[in-house]
Amino acid sequence: MKRIADRALATILIITTLPLMAAVALGIKACGAGPAVVRERRVGPGNRVIGVLRFRTTVNGAVPCLADPPRMTAIGRFLLYTCIAEMPQLFNVLRGEMTLVGSGIPRPGFVDG
Repeated sequence: MKRIADRALATILIITTLPLMAAVALGIKACGAGPAVVRERRVGPGNRVIGVLRFRTTVNGAVPCLADPPRMTAIGRFLLYTCIAEMPQLFNVLRGEMTLVGSGIPRPGFVDG
């Protein structure tokens, strides 16, 4: 039942937020940061590696380093602060790679049953 509920809610959320996601993608492309959506490798349940979708918040080719703030794009700071960067993860929920928890936040994980 949880998986069905996750997919139904993810579908509704994707449909209602699609205009916002399109606007964000266009904003990222306008900054010249590279592809608007990136796939980050994360370890899920059972040590399976899954590709988590996110909006790009850094310049293309940036090496992860907390001491290097110039790698963050202007729109990237806003996306992280508002959690809009996580919106593409709804597609991961739709695919069954993630689940919605608590306040509707996607988290890596599979639900039994």
